[in-house]
Amino acid sequence: MADDSDITTAELNEVPPAKITPDTVLVPLLSALLLFCARLQWLPIDMTEAWGFATGAICVWLVTKENIWNWPIGLANNIAFAFLFWEARLYADFGLQWVYFGFGVWGWWEWLYGGKGRSKLKVSDTSRMEWILIAVFLVAGTWGLREILIMVNGSAPFWDALSTVICLAAQYLLCRKKIENWWLWIAADLIYVPLYLSKKLPLTSALYAGFIVLCILGLKRWRKELRAA
Repeated sequence: MADDSDITTAELNEVPPAKITPDTVLVPLLSALLLFCARLQWLPIDMTEAWGFATGAICVWLVTKENIWNWPIGLANNIAFAFLFWEARLYADFGLQWVYFGFGVWGWWEWLYGGKGRSKLKVSDTSRMEWILIAVFLVAGTWGLREILIMVNGSAPFWDALSTVICLAAQYLLCRKKIENWWLWIAADLIYVPLYLSKKLPLTSALYAGFIVLCILGLKRWRKELRAA
């Protein structure tokens, strides 16, 4: 019979089974189901919008888990949404996808080698100076982009411009793994839900409503890691 010291050692070395959260099952399953239904034309959406939904949902879900695979999937999502937004005449969002593509390549690198000594980047807080610069960018960027969109006959110049600059700021913070990126994404998504619904893109509107839920989940998970650091 094993003595108490052997039992204690065995208990300490025992690795608990990984906890499977509901989102681990629901997000991939719903994304795959959507693509399947769109392919068979069971839903009134085209495959471009379906791919945008599926890759977008999986990408954000992976970000909440700090999974590095969010970046290549995000790049695929940028291409899918670029086609979708061009057809909807949301030119700022179309251009934003290619900016995101560049951010995606940079963010991928930063998450892998952006920490101390070229180590993996860890979650951190946004500095006061960064917030000041972001505030200036939000005001100046919204005004300037709105003027451009008016000239090119954009369909929703102010809201399109505002959501675009918020997303750019959020993406920068995401690439640097700043926890406050989630608050900016939530703000942008609250604009996108009614905007895309008005443009007759119901699935995209639903996608961004789902993003709000994932953003809240991501904020909770990142905050837990930040406190543990």
